[in-house]
Order: sequence, then structure tokens, then C-alpha cells
Amino acid sequence: MTKKKVILAYSGGLDTTTIIPWLKQTYDYDVVCVCVDVGQGDETDGLEERALSSGASKLYIEDVTDEFVKDYCWPALKADAIYEKKYLLGTSLARPLIAKVLVDIAHKEGADAICHGATGKGNDQVRFELGIGALDPQLKIIAPWRIWDLKSREDLMDFCIKHDIKVSMSHDQSYSRDRNILHISHEGLELEDPSVEPNYDHLLMLTNTLEKAPNESEYITIDFVNGEPTKVNGEAMTPRKVLETCNVIGGKHGIGVVDLIENRVVGMKSRGIYETPGGTILYRAHEELEHMCLDRSTFAFKQEAAVKFAEITYNGQWFTPLREALSAFMDETQKTVTGQITLKLYKGNCTLASVSSPYSLYNAEIASFTTGDLYDHKDAEGFIHLFGLPLKVRALMRLSAKEKGTK
Repeated sequence: MTKKKVILAYSGGLDTTTIIPWLKQTYDYDVVCVCVDVGQGDETDGLEERALSSGASKLYIEDVTDEFVKDYCWPALKADAIYEKKYLLGTSLARPLIAKVLVDIAHKEGADAICHGATGKGNDQVRFELGIGALDPQLKIIAPWRIWDLKSREDLMDFCIKHDIKVSMSHDQSYSRDRNILHISHEGLELEDPSVEPNYDHLLMLTNTLEKAPNESEYITIDFVNGEPTKVNGEAMTPRKVLETCNVIGGKHGIGVVDLIENRVVGMKSRGIYETPGGTILYRAHEELEHMCLDRSTFAFKQEAAVKFAEITYNGQWFTPLREALSAFMDETQKTVTGQITLKLYKGNCTLASVSSPYSLYNAEIASFTTGDLYDHKDAEGFIHLFGLPLKVRALMRLSAKEKGTK
């Protein structure tokens, strides 16, 4: 009789390495591992040998980095979606795409279940399971961290040793990390104590510390078309290459390191260190271009919508009518967000140097202190009178009430 198959979202890290023998021992499943490559670099090296030696029957490595940047990162960029004013949603954006690939492979392999290594305290369990449920609600979901007796990363390492499985990490380097082309996140160990300053020399993988960043500034120029970056320093690039290039330049100058105590979906607060050098550059450049190209009302409403976009993305609600509708709105606003931005990078700072656009709403003839034909200073008096009329009416009411001896 053919064994049932389970698709395991596999990274090759401690958690998913431990899960392979646990699944076989607990369910007698045929374990098919799937590593979804969203730009985690050399982390995919040697994965097949590691997965098979840990008991998996097969490993898929699916490179969807181009799709991730174009269909997930860019929509978030156009929305200016930032969770709790700091987090550029690096992990959150990758999870729905990973869920999509897992479902596709499950259909291909005829599997009846998908397993993930997200903990019972984390956000990713919500994101994976909402994504899988939106795409195929008939697939069974297995979440070992909600079932097994292992309580810590030390327990996992001991489990692997007991089952004669090699692990590459040591106890003092067993941070919980997530990496893709947009960012690297770090959680766990001493970071769980907010009173402890992170040892960035020990921690950072993509970004220089401020002390190690160059003592000379550097300029970077980004060209946008309809809200999407298309060139870096005058060179036309694919979306993937744009982000890779900005990562290198931003990382050199210590751009985009965030220490955030955030509100998780499941109700608790957690602390994470995020490295997002390229994304930070692009978000800043994009926002500056919007200041020039969007009218006041659209920009103001878009800021409100951006908060909601970030919230539902963080919550794992990517495959929802609301997210799709918000993306459609954002796309409409981006039709004139075309132009060129130059930023100055220096030791973690990312400041505006220049901005230009063929759709600029900035008109020097109006904005200048010199009076021009389009604006007469005398017009301001009538405007101020009407704009402040409710305040005058209220003041008159209060004066009248005071004279009558009422409050």
C-alpha cells in the first residue's frame, strides 16, 4: 500500500530538519520537502543532501524570486505599506507566495497534507494556514510546534543528535532567522530581553554596522515608472536586479536596520531585528516621488489605506478581496508616479538630494515668494475668512453664553 504524502515547507534549518524524522515517526508519512527560494541566497546550497539524509524522500527547490519581487514586494512598495511605522513586511510578503507554491506541489504530488515549522506563538502559522486555506481548504495542515513535546531550540538540537542527524548551528547561534531578497529578520536568544542592546557585530548579515560603514557619503539615483523602480544610477534593471543592487549599496552604508517590539497577530508582543537596506532606500525614494506627484487628498487617503494594507499583509490576509481591492486602488494612484529620485546615503541615513518628474504638481510660479499670475496674495484673505468661519461662529457662541451667565 502506497504511503500518504505530506509536503513540508523546508528551509534546512533546525526546525524543519527536526520535523522530517518527527513526521515519519508520528504519522508514517512519505515526506516531500519543498524549499521555496524567494532570494535567500546560498541558504539553498546543500539542501538536497541535508533533506534526504534526514529522511525525506524528495526535495523541490522552487525559485520564485522574480515573482516575489514583482507581484508581492512591488505592490507593497506602491502602497507604502509599513507595519507599525517600522517593519517593511519582509517575512509577511513572502508567506502567501510560499503557501501558493506548497499547494501547487501538493497537487502535483497527490499529497493530502502540508506541514510547516512555524511555532504556536508566531505569526507565520496564521499566514501559512490562511494562504493554504484560501487556495485549497481540503488540504490537511500539520503544525508540529502545536503538537510535539519539544519546548525549545535546545530540545530540537538534542532530538536531532538522538536521531543521528547533523545540525550546523550551535547553541549560541541558534537565532530564529528568516531571509529573502527583501530582508533578514532575527529573533530569539538575548534579543528576547528588550533591555539588552543587540550585538550588531555578531548579529548582522546583510548590513554594515554604523561604525563599519564608510566615512564618505554616496549618492544613489532611482528611476520609477508608474510607481515601480526601473533603473538604478541610470542603468535599466529587472525588478530582482533593482532590489539586489539597492541591497548591496544600502548594506554598505548601514541603511535599514530596525529594532522593533511589534504586536503579533496572536496577541503578544515580540522583538525582532530587521535588515532591509534595499527596501528602505526604495520606500524612501518612492515616498518622495509621491510627495511631488500626488494631490493632497489622494496622498492623505493613501496614507490611511497604507496602514490597512500593511495590517492585512502582516496578518496573512493576502488572498482576500480587500487586499486585491486595495492593490487596485494603489495601482490607480501610481499612474503619475513616474520620475527620478536621488538620495544621499551616509551611516544609516537616507536623505533626499533631488527629485524630478514629468507629472510634477509642484509649480514654482505658484510656490515662489515672488508673486506670479497664477496666485494673488490678496486671494488669501477671503480663503482664510471662509476656512476659519466655523471657529469664529464657535467663538461668538461662547461669548454670547458668557454674557448670559451660562457655560
